[in-house]
Amino acid sequence: MTGWVLLGIMVVVVAGIVIWMIAIYNKLVGLKFRVGQAWSDVDVQLKRRYDLVPNLVETVKGYASHEKKTLEEVTKARSMAMQVTEPGQKKGEAENFLSSTLKSLFAISESYPDLKANQNFLDLQSTLSKLEEDIQLSRRYYNAVVRDMNIMTEAFPSNLIAGRFGFKRVEYFLLPSESERDVVKVKF
Repeated sequence: MTGWVLLGIMVVVVAGIVIWMIAIYNKLVGLKFRVGQAWSDVDVQLKRRYDLVPNLVETVKGYASHEKKTLEEVTKARSMAMQVTEPGQKKGEAENFLSSTLKSLFAISESYPDLKANQNFLDLQSTLSKLEEDIQLSRRYYNAVVRDMNIMTEAFPSNLIAGRFGFKRVEYFLLPSESERDVVKVKF
């Protein structure tokens, strides 16, 4: 009788461990898919911004054609940002470069009252502002999911399951340096 009780306890313990392993594995799989979905959300917002930039450049070009250098920088920054497709520091750097060139484009508008009053320009500026908010929200969500994934891949004992099945840390989508977090000051 004692042998059967001991066997029963061992079966329950083994079954508990197996169930725990399955639960951890399923949570890791779920987080992996949430990371992918969150990045896809960020990517959609970034593509919307990429699509808006040429319209913005063309509108400014009509009023400020001698600001060619700034317009070329915006176009170059857009192209660079579109080329980096994977999340991480390189994507953050490319996006920050695009954001800074867009700020200089809007700074130009201060020198052109007709441009500032142009309804198309105002609509584009408003749309871009809304897109920047959406990008910020998408980045936050992505980074929150990445944080959860990274905790699961590194915290004991879930790291045992993560390592065994090839789950790895994921890079955050962050601003690359402290100086780029500062508010840009435009002076005329």
